[in-house]
Amino acid sequence: MRTTKELLGARIKELRKAKGLSQDTLAERVGIDAKHLSRLEVGGSYPSLDTLERLAQVLGVDLKEFFEFTHLDEPKELKNALTNLTRQLTDAQVRVAVKVLRAIVR
Repeated sequence: MRTTKELLGARIKELRKAKGLSQDTLAERVGIDAKHLSRLEVGGSYPSLDTLERLAQVLGVDLKEFFEFTHLDEPKELKNALTNLTRQLTDAQVRVAVKVLRAIVR
């Protein structure tokens, strides 16, 4: 399992790429060194809150966006989470979940 630093870095990189920005461009706009941004993206260090706020502003996202990691989970982790969630479902919820999953799989 990846560390929080690695997950945060991966999320920053993902948001940067979604905006079509290079590391150099984003670093310049945020006012940090490109090497520092690189270290952040690989999970080598945590950004300060000030840096994180500037990243959010430049990328046009809320701060909370940096901490939404579930889509980065490994497939095995996601399958385990799905299994655990299904154990908590009522019979009615199971029916709905099966319909949704069938629609997705088709």
